[in-house]
Amino acid sequence: MRAEKRTKKKKRTGLRIFLWSILGIFLILGGIVGYAVFQTKSTMDKIYEPVKDAANPVKLDGQNPFSVLILGIDQREGDVGRSDTTMVATVNGTTNKAQILSIPRDTKTEIIGHDSTNKINAAYAYGGVKMAEDTVTHFLNGIPINYYIKINMEGLKDLVDAVGGVEVYNDMDISLKGKEFKKGTITLNGTDALAYVRIRKTDPRGDFGRQMRQQEVIQAVVNKVATTQTLWNFDEILSAVGKNMQTDLTMTDITRIAKNYISARNNVENMTVAGDGGISDGIWYYNVSDAERQKLHDSLAKNLEIK
Repeated sequence: MRAEKRTKKKKRTGLRIFLWSILGIFLILGGIVGYAVFQTKSTMDKIYEPVKDAANPVKLDGQNPFSVLILGIDQREGDVGRSDTTMVATVNGTTNKAQILSIPRDTKTEIIGHDSTNKINAAYAYGGVKMAEDTVTHFLNGIPINYYIKINMEGLKDLVDAVGGVEVYNDMDISLKGKEFKKGTITLNGTDALAYVRIRKTDPRGDFGRQMRQQEVIQAVVNKVATTQTLWNFDEILSAVGKNMQTDLTMTDITRIAKNYISARNNVENMTVAGDGGISDGIWYYNVSDAERQKLHDSLAKNLEIK
């Protein structure tokens, strides 16, 4: 009986930590343990997709800080998709500090490799993960990207349904295409959750409000995974991960992150980009000053221990 309880506890812990790492929420919680090893290795093999000509891997020994680009792709049938969410995470195993920077999708910037200026979310549409990495590095004045995690936002529906729905606190009345979400604690199924994280126009905070809801829903998924009832949904959850995510982190990488950087989870700095919205050539952009870009660079560079 005790052995059975220990097995269930290991299974629950392994699944919880695996999803935290793959979803890019406090990446330093990544790791696979106990019962989950075989199943998660199979999933990791399925979602592993290295970036061509990438030259920034890091020895994940706890001594070397690293960065991860997190892309939430709004990809629908017959469409390559754009990066609906663009975040950069940095983790320092020596100071035990992590940073998560959210870059608004409408941010105006040069698209590296495309010889154009556009919204930063266009980089993925034009050239996939590699162009997105190069463009973000340019926008941040040279901050290197060591790894990436790509999540198909359509797949969030599968993940929420796999855990049996989630409960979140909605801080204002908002709606999307006739679907209303009242202020207060609400329960979301997969379809509702997808609509909830896409709302922008009825939220006065615009993209910032949407980023908050995306993080809130994913956090709720992680919390739900930590409960005992999701033990029986193990295969469904891994299936949702396998169908909707890609990364160039291997299972070995994630295990090393869990071992060598896990303490950084207690010291996470959430960062935003200061700027002003405006119309240029009939298109609305989020404009960021050179001074703000340098400020962001300096903060991220300090945590990465580079200049």
